[in-house]
Amino acid sequence: MALKITDECINCDVCEPECPNQAISMGESIYVIDPARCTECVGHFGEPQCVQVCPVECIPLDPLHAESAEQLMAKYKLLQGLAAQAKAFSNPSA
Repeated sequence: MALKITDECINCDVCEPECPNQAISMGESIYVIDPARCTECVGHFGEPQCVQVCPVECIPLDPLHAESAEQLMAKYKLLQGLAAQAKAFSNPSA
């Protein structure tokens, strides 16, 4: 499952830089997680880093975006491939 940030968010800014997939951004009033980019840190870390650093524990699993460990790993691999392509495109001489 992807994660979500609840209304208990205090906008403390600690979760956003911890996300290796850039899935967290500022929404209208609180931070939000893009479920298309959230892998629960699968492929990067053993546990979701945003959950680890959140001081108010407002980042639960999002039941609307249920995914298996295999699906999360596939999403991680896809995101890594897209990142590599973007890097190569922006720096073709590398």
